[in-house]
Amino acid sequence: MPRHQTRFQTQIPWKPLPFSIWHEALWQFLSAACIFFGLWYIGWRWAFSINWDAWWFALPLIIAETGAFVGLVLFTYNLWTAQSPQRPPLPVTTRDCGDDPDTPERPLSVDVFFATYSEDPELVRQGIKAASKLRYPYPIDIQVHVLDDGKRPAMAQVAKEENANYISRSDNVGFKAGNLRNAMTMTSGDLILICDADMIPFPTFLEETLGYFRDPKMAWVQTPQWFYDVPPGIPLPAQLGRWLGKPGTWLGRVVERVIGPVQLGEDPFANDPQLFFDVILRRRNWANASFCCGAGSIHRREAVMEAALRQWSDAIEAGAGRDENAARRLTGEATISAPLKQAIRWQGALEQEFQPYKFHVSEDIYTSISLHADRERGWKSVLHPVVQARMLSPNDLLSWTVQRFKYAGGTLDIFVNDSPFFKRGLTIQQKLMYAATFYSYLSPIWNVIFLVSPILFLFSGIAPLAGYTLEFFIHISPFLLLNELSKLVAAWGNANGQGRAWYLATFPLNLQALWSVMRGKKISFPVTPKDRQVGTYGRLVRWQIAVVVLTMSGLAWGWTAYGLGQNGYTLGAMIANTLWGLSNTLSMLPIIRAAFWQPDAEFEADIVAGTMRTEQT
Repeated sequence: MPRHQTRFQTQIPWKPLPFSIWHEALWQFLSAACIFFGLWYIGWRWAFSINWDAWWFALPLIIAETGAFVGLVLFTYNLWTAQSPQRPPLPVTTRDCGDDPDTPERPLSVDVFFATYSEDPELVRQGIKAASKLRYPYPIDIQVHVLDDGKRPAMAQVAKEENANYISRSDNVGFKAGNLRNAMTMTSGDLILICDADMIPFPTFLEETLGYFRDPKMAWVQTPQWFYDVPPGIPLPAQLGRWLGKPGTWLGRVVERVIGPVQLGEDPFANDPQLFFDVILRRRNWANASFCCGAGSIHRREAVMEAALRQWSDAIEAGAGRDENAARRLTGEATISAPLKQAIRWQGALEQEFQPYKFHVSEDIYTSISLHADRERGWKSVLHPVVQARMLSPNDLLSWTVQRFKYAGGTLDIFVNDSPFFKRGLTIQQKLMYAATFYSYLSPIWNVIFLVSPILFLFSGIAPLAGYTLEFFIHISPFLLLNELSKLVAAWGNANGQGRAWYLATFPLNLQALWSVMRGKKISFPVTPKDRQVGTYGRLVRWQIAVVVLTMSGLAWGWTAYGLGQNGYTLGAMIANTLWGLSNTLSMLPIIRAAFWQPDAEFEADIVAGTMRTEQT
């Protein structure tokens, strides 16, 4: 039975974190102190701690530490403030969404796009039904469109039965981006709501988002993507209460008061995106740098079309310049006649594709960068923090890997081939925010070094530091402590340990994506499966298993060598590398568990039997 018919659907979305000036001040104080002590530590490492007798080991490690510290600085800049624009009242007519007094006054029109290719038509039907219930307090024209790149009669029949417009095309050029572009040429709504095949919008979607479009510069509003199908887990107090009785319940509550809610057995694939949407992307609003994430976003058609026209025009001009230079070289003439210039531009216009959505695996980020870079129009974006739709998440490691490789490869492809750092029009703040995103995908370069370093020491006794002395611990301890405290406060109410573990453990996937992009290999557009793939995937975590085995073997070897008094195995070195190695090992375990995870049979049986009711959100 398809997963969308059997998975748990009674979960309700998270509430946005409330703003507190005291919480903000505490975060900024701790993060500033962390950066200060980080600089103190990195400076000391470069100046006094490098073991030049093992430079081949010491230099890569200090370079990796410096690279990771730069990422920390960018991450801190990203999270610095939660300042966001206020949501204005809902617009009544089109005149409320523009600054032209001659704009015809009529009800707003919204096109709802469901992009699909191979997904179950009955899955798409759920989204269409939900879209038909979208509410708005004023007259509004809502048209639902099914964009079927699979050209399936069954999908066409579902669209007909649900009174939705069915749109297909003769080819699949550009994949999802091409599908969206084709639909834009056949529709005319003022606003476009982008939905994936598995997305079920809430009735309040338009009521929550359209107010922002009173600002005539607002290009799109992104809402959080919430996955309702992840295993809910068991609250820590409840689980400890089962094991230890009332003292366990009390202990669990105390722990949650300190670090936030803890659910045992939940979300084995770290799919929960609350930390990303409610903390990371939301805190880009102040810099007008929250980017589009595709599904769950609503766009001003005018902005998307204008950006496409500008890109089209710039591409024609660039191509014409190259063709004119080639013509001068061919003819030996110093100048080109006006008629020939006109002919060259006309030919270029005919050959250049007009692309409202860039034909790219990460068309959402690409479109975001293009709109943000249009300084003349000054387009804006915002992350509205309230969840307005539910979606399905990858529930097996194979599907998860397909999805995350697409994310990593697409983002890195933009970074390498069309970097926003050199794009005119973006502000410094926007470039730094995009830098935080792109830079994070370079992390496997230094993460591999961090994983290998304790193993290398434990088996060889060769240290990358001049000495694991008291001075080393004095320099690194305040930095590590403040880093943990600042991240804890920044993500208050969100458990961030699992996400950080996966950030380290996905090094093979991200390295593969980086290597593919550097080789010029095109990143494909695979559709993430919507139904759970049966089986286990130990081969996908072979490198993580190798890290665990080598680290644990290294610890046994190292402590044996220390007990025998072998040279290089000092107590300070063993303590530091033991803590380091154990931390690395614990970070590998979640993804290894995910490779062999199977849904709880009793849990699935409850849903199949229909014993759990769907709650209204």
